Amino acid sequence: MTFASRASGAMAQTGGTVSLALEGMRGSFGVRHWWREYFVQANFLVSVTLTPVVLIAIPLGATISLQIGQLTRQLGGESFTGAAVIVGVIREAAPIAAALLIAGAGGSAMAADMGARNIRDELAAMEVMAVNPVSRLVTPRLWAASSVGMLLVAMVIVGGIGGGFFFNVVIQGVSPGAFFNGATALVRMSDLVVALGKAGIFGFVAAAIACQLGMNCDRSPIGVGMGVKQAVVATFLVVFTINYVITSMYVILVPQRIF
Repeated sequence: MTFASRASGAMAQTGGTVSLALEGMRGSFGVRHWWREYFVQANFLVSVTLTPVVLIAIPLGATISLQIGQLTRQLGGESFTGAAVIVGVIREAAPIAAALLIAGAGGSAMAADMGARNIRDELAAMEVMAVNPVSRLVTPRLWAASSVGMLLVAMVIVGGIGGGFFFNVVIQGVSPGAFFNGATALVRMSDLVVALGKAGIFGFVAAAIACQLGMNCDRSPIGVGMGVKQAVVATFLVVFTINYVITSMYVILVPQRIF
Protein backbone atom coordinates (compact mmCIF):
# COMPACT_ATOMS: atom_id res chain seq x y z
CA MET A 1 0.00 0.00 0.00
CA THR A 2 1.49 3.33 -1.08
CA PHE A 3 1.71 6.44 1.02
CA ALA A 4 -0.83 8.19 -1.20
CA SER A 5 -3.40 5.45 -0.67
CA ARG A 6 -2.79 5.47 3.09
CA ALA A 7 -3.19 9.24 3.22
CA SER A 8 -6.35 9.04 1.12
CA GLY A 9 -7.79 6.39 3.44
CA ALA A 10 -6.93 8.45 6.52
CA MET A 11 -8.60 11.52 5.04
CA ALA A 12 -11.69 9.50 4.16
CA GLN A 13 -11.90 8.10 7.69
CA THR A 14 -11.46 11.59 9.14
CA GLY A 15 -14.22 12.98 6.95
CA GLY A 16 -16.47 10.07 7.83
CA THR A 17 -15.87 10.56 11.55
CA VAL A 18 -16.61 14.29 11.37
CA SER A 19 -19.76 13.59 9.35
CA LEU A 20 -20.88 10.94 11.85
CA ALA A 21 -20.26 13.29 14.79
CA LEU A 22 -22.27 16.07 13.15
CA GLU A 23 -25.09 13.67 12.32
CA GLY A 24 -25.02 12.42 15.90
CA MET A 25 -25.25 15.98 17.22
CA ARG A 26 -28.18 16.65 14.91
CA GLY A 27 -29.94 13.64 16.38
CA SER A 28 -29.58 15.08 19.88
CA PHE A 29 -32.88 16.91 19.51
CA GLY A 30 -34.79 13.62 19.41
CA VAL A 31 -33.85 12.87 23.02
CA ARG A 32 -37.09 11.01 23.68
CA HIS A 33 -35.89 8.26 21.33
CA TRP A 34 -32.47 7.66 22.85
CA TRP A 35 -32.49 8.71 26.51
CA ARG A 36 -32.82 5.10 27.72
CA GLU A 37 -29.80 4.04 25.67
CA TYR A 38 -27.91 7.03 27.06
CA PHE A 39 -28.32 5.80 30.64
CA VAL A 40 -27.42 2.25 29.63
CA GLN A 41 -24.20 3.39 27.98
CA ALA A 42 -23.33 5.80 30.79
CA ASN A 43 -23.82 3.05 33.36
CA PHE A 44 -21.63 0.72 31.32
CA LEU A 45 -18.85 3.29 30.97
CA VAL A 46 -18.89 4.02 34.69
CA SER A 47 -18.75 0.31 35.52
CA VAL A 48 -15.67 -0.33 33.35
CA THR A 49 -13.74 2.87 34.12
CA LEU A 50 -14.45 3.86 37.72
CA THR A 51 -12.19 1.36 39.47
CA PRO A 52 -9.30 1.65 36.96
CA VAL A 53 -9.36 5.44 37.11
CA VAL A 54 -8.96 5.40 40.89
CA LEU A 55 -6.15 2.85 40.70
CA ILE A 56 -4.40 4.97 38.08
CA ALA A 57 -4.95 8.37 39.71
CA ILE A 58 -3.35 7.58 43.07
CA PRO A 59 0.03 6.37 41.75
CA LEU A 60 -0.11 9.08 39.08
CA GLY A 61 -0.21 11.80 41.71
CA ALA A 62 2.47 10.05 43.76
CA THR A 63 4.73 9.77 40.71
CA ILE A 64 4.33 13.45 39.84
CA SER A 65 5.06 14.34 43.46
CA LEU A 66 8.14 12.12 43.44
CA GLN A 67 9.59 13.65 40.29
CA ILE A 68 8.87 17.25 41.27
CA GLY A 69 9.88 16.65 44.89
CA GLN A 70 13.38 15.65 43.84
CA LEU A 71 13.79 18.94 42.00
CA THR A 72 12.27 21.17 44.66
CA ARG A 73 14.36 19.49 47.38
CA GLN A 74 17.54 20.51 45.57
CA LEU A 75 16.23 24.07 45.42
CA GLY A 76 15.11 24.05 49.05
CA GLY A 77 11.43 24.46 48.23
CA GLU A 78 9.72 21.20 49.14
CA SER A 79 6.56 23.12 50.04
CA PHE A 80 6.13 24.04 46.37
CA THR A 81 5.67 20.38 45.46
CA GLY A 82 2.01 20.40 46.48
CA ALA A 83 1.21 23.35 44.25
CA ALA A 84 2.95 21.77 41.26
CA VAL A 85 1.20 18.43 41.79
CA ILE A 86 -2.27 19.96 42.12
CA VAL A 87 -1.85 22.24 39.14
CA GLY A 88 -0.42 19.45 36.98
CA VAL A 89 -3.15 17.00 37.91
CA ILE A 90 -6.00 19.46 37.30
CA ARG A 91 -4.70 20.98 34.09
CA GLU A 92 -3.24 17.99 32.26
CA ALA A 93 -3.20 14.63 34.03
CA ALA A 94 -6.91 14.42 34.92
CA PRO A 95 -8.44 15.00 31.46
CA ILE A 96 -5.80 12.87 29.73
CA ALA A 97 -6.25 9.96 32.13
CA ALA A 98 -10.03 10.13 31.79
CA ALA A 99 -9.79 10.21 28.00
CA LEU A 100 -7.41 7.26 27.81
CA LEU A 101 -9.71 5.16 29.99
CA ILE A 102 -12.77 6.14 27.98
CA ALA A 103 -10.94 5.23 24.77
CA GLY A 104 -9.30 2.05 26.04
CA ALA A 105 -12.16 0.53 28.02
CA GLY A 106 -15.30 2.21 26.72
CA GLY A 107 -14.27 3.06 23.16
CA SER A 108 -13.05 -0.46 22.39
CA ALA A 109 -16.34 -1.90 23.65
CA MET A 110 -18.30 0.60 21.53
CA ALA A 111 -16.31 -0.27 18.42
CA ALA A 112 -16.78 -3.98 19.04
CA ASP A 113 -20.52 -3.56 19.63
CA MET A 114 -21.06 -1.46 16.51
CA GLY A 115 -18.89 -3.83 14.46
CA ALA A 116 -20.90 -6.82 15.65
CA ARG A 117 -24.12 -5.04 14.73
CA ASN A 118 -22.62 -4.29 11.32
CA ILE A 119 -21.70 -7.87 10.45
CA ARG A 120 -25.09 -9.11 11.72
CA ASP A 121 -26.84 -6.60 9.42
CA GLU A 122 -28.59 -4.94 12.34
CA LEU A 123 -27.65 -1.49 11.09
CA ALA A 124 -29.03 -2.24 7.63
CA ALA A 125 -32.21 -3.66 9.18
CA MET A 126 -32.71 -0.45 11.15
CA GLU A 127 -32.41 1.59 7.96
CA VAL A 128 -34.96 -0.67 6.25
CA MET A 129 -37.38 0.01 9.11
CA ALA A 130 -36.82 3.78 8.65
CA VAL A 131 -34.86 4.04 11.92
CA ASN A 132 -31.73 6.15 11.71
CA PRO A 133 -28.96 4.07 13.38
CA VAL A 134 -26.86 7.17 13.98
CA SER A 135 -29.48 9.04 16.00
CA ARG A 136 -30.64 5.88 17.78
CA LEU A 137 -27.25 4.30 18.57
CA VAL A 138 -24.45 6.81 18.03
CA THR A 139 -25.99 9.91 19.63
CA PRO A 140 -26.47 8.39 23.11
CA ARG A 141 -22.95 6.97 23.02
CA LEU A 142 -21.50 10.36 22.14
CA TRP A 143 -23.16 12.13 25.04
CA ALA A 144 -22.65 9.25 27.46
CA ALA A 145 -18.90 9.21 26.80
CA SER A 146 -18.74 13.00 27.10
CA SER A 147 -20.67 13.03 30.39
CA VAL A 148 -18.74 10.17 31.97
CA GLY A 149 -15.45 11.72 30.87
CA MET A 150 -16.25 14.89 32.83
CA LEU A 151 -17.28 12.84 35.86
CA LEU A 152 -14.04 10.85 35.76
CA VAL A 153 -12.02 14.07 35.89
CA ALA A 154 -13.24 14.65 39.44
CA MET A 155 -12.16 11.15 40.44
CA VAL A 156 -8.71 11.60 38.91
CA ILE A 157 -8.25 14.96 40.62
CA VAL A 158 -9.21 13.56 44.04
CA GLY A 159 -7.10 10.43 43.60
CA GLY A 160 -4.11 12.26 42.12
CA ILE A 161 -4.05 14.92 44.81
CA GLY A 162 -4.47 12.20 47.45
CA GLY A 163 -1.48 10.29 46.09
CA GLY A 164 0.63 13.43 45.93
CA PHE A 165 -0.46 14.42 49.44
CA PHE A 166 0.55 11.04 50.86
CA PHE A 167 3.99 11.14 49.27
CA ASN A 168 4.70 14.79 49.94
CA VAL A 169 3.30 15.00 53.48
CA VAL A 170 3.72 11.51 54.90
CA ILE A 171 6.92 10.47 53.14
CA GLN A 172 8.73 13.78 52.73
CA GLY A 173 7.45 15.40 55.93
CA VAL A 174 6.00 18.57 54.42
CA SER A 175 3.19 20.10 56.50
CA PRO A 176 -0.36 19.78 55.10
CA GLY A 177 -0.77 23.55 55.21
CA ALA A 178 2.30 24.09 53.04
CA PHE A 179 1.08 21.41 50.61
CA PHE A 180 -2.20 23.22 49.91
CA ASN A 181 -1.04 26.79 50.43
CA GLY A 182 0.83 27.07 47.15
CA ALA A 183 -2.04 25.50 45.23
CA THR A 184 -4.49 28.19 46.31
CA ALA A 185 -2.11 30.77 44.89
CA LEU A 186 -1.74 29.06 41.50
CA VAL A 187 -5.00 27.24 40.75
CA ARG A 188 -7.92 29.23 39.40
CA MET A 189 -11.49 28.28 38.52
CA SER A 190 -10.75 28.45 34.80
CA ASP A 191 -8.28 25.57 35.20
CA LEU A 192 -11.06 23.30 36.42
CA VAL A 193 -13.46 24.52 33.73
CA VAL A 194 -10.92 23.84 30.99
CA ALA A 195 -10.16 20.39 32.44
CA LEU A 196 -13.87 19.50 32.41
CA GLY A 197 -14.22 20.86 28.89
CA LYS A 198 -11.24 18.85 27.71
CA ALA A 199 -12.64 15.65 29.20
CA GLY A 200 -16.01 16.24 27.58
CA ILE A 201 -14.43 16.83 24.18
CA PHE A 202 -12.13 13.83 24.54
CA GLY A 203 -15.02 11.53 25.46
CA PHE A 204 -17.08 12.81 22.54
CA VAL A 205 -14.19 12.28 20.13
CA ALA A 206 -13.46 8.79 21.48
CA ALA A 207 -17.07 7.71 21.01
CA ALA A 208 -17.26 9.21 17.51
CA ILE A 209 -14.09 7.44 16.35
CA ALA A 210 -15.15 4.13 17.92
CA CYS A 211 -18.61 4.23 16.33
CA GLN A 212 -17.25 5.27 12.92
CA LEU A 213 -14.66 2.49 12.74
CA GLY A 214 -17.06 -0.07 14.17
CA MET A 215 -19.86 0.75 11.73
CA ASN A 216 -17.50 0.67 8.74
CA CYS A 217 -15.27 -2.28 9.59
CA ASP A 218 -14.82 -5.31 7.36
CA ARG A 219 -17.73 -7.72 7.65
CA SER A 220 -15.86 -10.46 9.51
CA PRO A 221 -14.68 -11.14 13.07
CA ILE A 222 -11.16 -10.16 12.03
CA GLY A 223 -12.51 -6.91 10.63
CA VAL A 224 -14.20 -6.14 13.94
CA GLY A 225 -10.95 -6.78 15.81
CA MET A 226 -9.02 -4.53 13.45
CA GLY A 227 -11.66 -1.83 13.85
CA VAL A 228 -11.33 -1.97 17.63
CA LYS A 229 -7.54 -1.70 17.44
CA GLN A 230 -7.67 1.19 14.98
CA ALA A 231 -10.25 3.00 17.12
CA VAL A 232 -8.07 2.89 20.23
CA VAL A 233 -4.89 3.98 18.42
CA ALA A 234 -6.62 6.73 16.46
CA THR A 235 -8.31 8.06 19.60
CA PHE A 236 -5.01 8.30 21.45
CA LEU A 237 -3.42 10.26 18.59
CA VAL A 238 -6.37 12.63 18.21
CA VAL A 239 -6.72 13.19 21.96
CA PHE A 240 -3.07 14.17 22.40
CA THR A 241 -3.27 16.50 19.39
CA ILE A 242 -6.43 18.21 20.64
CA ASN A 243 -4.96 18.48 24.13
CA TYR A 244 -1.89 20.25 22.78
CA VAL A 245 -4.02 22.73 20.83
CA ILE A 246 -6.35 23.51 23.74
CA THR A 247 -3.49 23.84 26.22
CA SER A 248 -1.55 26.15 23.92
CA MET A 249 -4.58 28.38 23.41
CA TYR A 250 -5.31 28.44 27.14
CA VAL A 251 -1.76 29.39 28.07
CA ILE A 252 -1.77 32.18 25.50
CA LEU A 253 -5.21 33.59 26.30
CA VAL A 254 -5.18 33.23 30.11
CA PRO A 255 -2.22 34.79 31.98
CA GLN A 256 -0.68 32.22 34.32
CA ARG A 257 -0.23 32.98 38.01
CA ILE A 258 3.14 32.85 39.74
CA PHE A 259 4.14 32.70 43.37
